[in-house]
Amino acid sequence: MPDDPPWLRHYGRVPAHLEYPRATLHEVLQETARGAPESIAWDFFGTTSTYAQLMGDIERCAAALASCGLAAGERLLVCMPTTPQGIIAFYAANRIGAVPAMVHPLSTAAEIGSYLDVTQARIAVTLDAFLPVLLAASPRRPLEAIIVARIGEYLSPSRRLGFWLAKGRHIPRAPADARVRGWSALMARPHPPAPAASRATDDPAAILFSGGTTGFPKAIVLSNRNFIAGGMQAASWVALSRGDSMLAALPIFHGFGLGICVNAVLMAGGTSILVPVFDPATAARVIRRTRPSYIVGVPTFFDALSKHPALARADLSRLKACFCGADTLPRAVRERFEKLARRGGGNVRILEGYGLTEAVSGVLATPLEEYREGSIGIPMPDVLAKICRAGTIEALPAGEEGEICVSGPAVMLGYLDDPQATAATLRVHEDGRTWLHTGDLGRMDADGFFYFTVRLKRMIKSSGFNVYPAQVEAVLGEHPMVADACVIGVPDPAQVERVKAVVVLKDASLERSETAQALIAHCRERLIKWSCPREIEFRRGLPQTRVGKVDYRKLVEEHVAREARQR
Repeated sequence: MPDDPPWLRHYGRVPAHLEYPRATLHEVLQETARGAPESIAWDFFGTTSTYAQLMGDIERCAAALASCGLAAGERLLVCMPTTPQGIIAFYAANRIGAVPAMVHPLSTAAEIGSYLDVTQARIAVTLDAFLPVLLAASPRRPLEAIIVARIGEYLSPSRRLGFWLAKGRHIPRAPADARVRGWSALMARPHPPAPAASRATDDPAAILFSGGTTGFPKAIVLSNRNFIAGGMQAASWVALSRGDSMLAALPIFHGFGLGICVNAVLMAGGTSILVPVFDPATAARVIRRTRPSYIVGVPTFFDALSKHPALARADLSRLKACFCGADTLPRAVRERFEKLARRGGGNVRILEGYGLTEAVSGVLATPLEEYREGSIGIPMPDVLAKICRAGTIEALPAGEEGEICVSGPAVMLGYLDDPQATAATLRVHEDGRTWLHTGDLGRMDADGFFYFTVRLKRMIKSSGFNVYPAQVEAVLGEHPMVADACVIGVPDPAQVERVKAVVVLKDASLERSETAQALIAHCRERLIKWSCPREIEFRRGLPQTRVGKVDYRKLVEEHVAREARQR
């Protein structure tokens, strides 16, 4: 890696290096609040909180969590959408030195049980709508306390009534269970002050889940320093500061949503506009009302927004930038949204970036003032990136395709209790630095711009969510009718990729639509909906590579060719 990387020539006003405070996330947020106590930290459908109010809520929540028995070094399961309670709980756990494990609130009981087994969490925070799933989970170590929040707790009286009429009245009442404690009551009750946490910037701050180097979700341990560095890098890239706002419609169990839409914004003193569920109509109304400075999302997010009539006459003049990650952005989607923005007075491009949960979120981004077709951008401040020959630490010259590798202060501590997977992903190169091997193929041009090609690790991106074929195949393999199965991602205009399963039955006479529906239902009982196959194809056998492995690439090629013939 040269001392003067070529991408620095394209930084413009972005600093090449940043000074990161030796602090915890809570301490950094506290410092921001001291400088802007009356600035708005978050907006939730018109309900707002100043930084001073947010810090007060975090302190009360920390005391409540401590009263429930949560201690420094322990894990707190946070099974929440993007809501005030989820944000408060995240920083409150950090305040007492505990480690929040952020999981998808639509996870199945089996998945929740696995997350609890991996993290050994004794206490969880969730919404009332998801409580039945947590109660149905069967971890080896049962939960001792479940703090249950409600959407209406942070809504105005009129919006609370509207939510209750539309959805709230359909949510079942919490059953009689000594472990269940209401968020509002717990926050209102007096508790002894939370003990001071003796935690440092390099200590774990959160656990997020991703695919890692295998097909099954891995528990990624990220430090305070990782989050602080990632937040400061993102903020410096767009000069994010007080008075700016960002739409937070991405989930907080995802590094993009938590690390950029929430943490980066709050560290910079801006306003995070919280949207708990992505619905185009809801997001469009929020955008019209709040007129955010920044919108970030995945391709399907921008596609849905660009088609929604509510934004056709929206005032988008405050937009400073839009960023898209998690998957390749189709050119048609980009052009359609940019045209919409121009009609609304916003002269912005959707700029692509590249990131992964193992580095919190974004590590490469397109400069605001220089767009290159198909590029995922250049490394952010203090990030180094290079292309290595796949499976090695040998750096390749510009123009050659290989594995994308990155190094920098946002790179994870490792995978929880999995030294083998950690060693395979974090490798020390000849320069003495630790490099994250991403499992993605790409190339770098002579100017330092990177281009994504394909994933080395087998993973499907459906509507911006990670789907791990090996996990779905294992669930299908549990069904008594299934002899073999291969799960693939096939092109889809709405989801970018949709999940398809090619199945070999033990009894070929059962190959019919009712069987396919039964297998899909079997998956829905055990997997989050994004991972469930949308279609089943029956075969008498699966193609194999020369070394005897299932040739999933051939299945994808055959599907695409068949679709093309039918047009």
